[in-house]
Amino acid sequence: MTDTPAKPYQVLARKYRPETFADLVGQDAMVRTLKNAFEADRIAQAFMMTGIRGTGKTTTARIIAKGMNCVGPDGTGGPTTNPCGVCEPCRAIMEGRHVDVMEMDAASNTGVANIREIIDSVHYRAASARYKVYIIDEVHMLSTGAFNALLKTLEEPPAHVKFIFATTEIRKVPVTVLSRCQRFDLRRIEPEVMIGLLRKIATSEGAEISDDALALITRAAEGSARDATSLLDQAISHGAGETTAEQVRAMLGLADRGRVLDLFDLILRGEAAAALTELSSQYSDGADPMAVLRDLADITHWVSVIKITPEAAEDPTIGPDERARGQEMATRLPMRVLSRMWQMLLKSLEEVGHAPNAMMAAEMAVIRLTHVADLPTPDELLRKLQHATPPPSGPSGGGRPAPVGGGTTQAQGIPAPTHSGPSGTVSQLAPDLDAGALARFARFEDVVELIRAHRDVKLLVEVETGVRLAKYQPGRIEFEPGPRAPADLAQRLGQRLQGWTGNRWAVSVVNTGGAATIAETRDAADLDLRAQASAHPLVQAVLTAFPKARITEIRSASAKAQEAEVDALPVVDDEWDPFEDD
Repeated sequence: MTDTPAKPYQVLARKYRPETFADLVGQDAMVRTLKNAFEADRIAQAFMMTGIRGTGKTTTARIIAKGMNCVGPDGTGGPTTNPCGVCEPCRAIMEGRHVDVMEMDAASNTGVANIREIIDSVHYRAASARYKVYIIDEVHMLSTGAFNALLKTLEEPPAHVKFIFATTEIRKVPVTVLSRCQRFDLRRIEPEVMIGLLRKIATSEGAEISDDALALITRAAEGSARDATSLLDQAISHGAGETTAEQVRAMLGLADRGRVLDLFDLILRGEAAAALTELSSQYSDGADPMAVLRDLADITHWVSVIKITPEAAEDPTIGPDERARGQEMATRLPMRVLSRMWQMLLKSLEEVGHAPNAMMAAEMAVIRLTHVADLPTPDELLRKLQHATPPPSGPSGGGRPAPVGGGTTQAQGIPAPTHSGPSGTVSQLAPDLDAGALARFARFEDVVELIRAHRDVKLLVEVETGVRLAKYQPGRIEFEPGPRAPADLAQRLGQRLQGWTGNRWAVSVVNTGGAATIAETRDAADLDLRAQASAHPLVQAVLTAFPKARITEIRSASAKAQEAEVDALPVVDDEWDPFEDD
């Protein structure tokens, strides 16, 4: 008597792979559509299965192939949504050995030559099955030429041929292919459904595993049934009898969710030393720094969502203690604080990923987060500034003393030009004026235009900013110098005008009586607006709180509206319509 060889171990993801539509979990809409199509004999010529990894795309393709080719236990059955699983076509298809059901991996068969083999074989009827089925996995990996070669056959295949495609990157599939297929989007499996599936498998395997451990596995699987069953397989082996949440957490390299909440709380309270100690303790217990920061970002997102939609707290993967703490944080923390922390954590995750030492980068991230935790939000800062007391003003009510005796106040730190003579320095004495030649300079503005025409930029700037005109007539200029006027301005101005006009000009300086400079007149509106802004109590509070702050730009609501109109897309009155009759 010979011993029967032991059956090799089969991983749970393959052992518990769905074999009928009833076994598929979380895809109710697709199952209902396919069942109705089979019952009404409206089976499409091509199917496109798309979704994330591990949601059952290839499994669904095999179930469809079984349903179309099942003959029943007695060999007389037809296409059905409940394949028997015992007839030869059903068993051969599930084992991947049926001659008429061909599976091709497009990742390793990307070229036109591979598609040509399919095109050449579709004309021959199935050898033993009812339909010849081509299952192409990861179809988005086909080359452009391969897709084009398939189009004609895909559009008008023989009656005995069916195509089933599976892909995780539906956007990479040409629209010409998609339009020839019946598309099904496989959804992520909901946490409640996933926990029920894992509990059923664990019970069938006789494994003891806690509900918290199943919740951790479900959260790590991110809606993928294959990932969840693979993690469950690993957790059962890791627990060696009874698997707890602590063992699963250690297996996945995760930090304790409760301790991450503690770290989150310490950061938001600004306790840098305690937060670093907690991070170091979690690192010593085996937690990955990147995983800790991801958990912090996950908690930030979760608390923000709870703040907007409180029913989001009813997550089956979250324990009651964590749920209570999350709800309390959502009530206590303002949204701006949570948004600021989310942005900083995203930046920190990027830095940790590129840093030579992940723990050092994580510690620096925690230090930054704790130091900004107690900073006021913009609205809080605005309220503080509004309640701040403006700085005391001088006796004259302004920030600068008024001029004394009607004279011009010199700029601080800049000495006034010195002049000689009863009325100041005169550049040219007793000039011989030619009234006819100077008739075109009837106004001082004409003199400024003459300087501009000769492109003497230095003199032009000095005249516009330093000449406070007291008296003017063609050939004679009297002005009061501005605070920044050079001492030799009168002499150089007279020399330049004599050279340009051929007539001698009398340019003299007076101490009082000058009008505003050209620059002061031009900038009077802006200066007045800045003075009004500086006198505003809120602006004074800002300048007091931030002594180095300066007013750099003042924008009115009307100016912003005009900028928005300029930036807006132009309105096209006469847009061409290709379908409009001439």
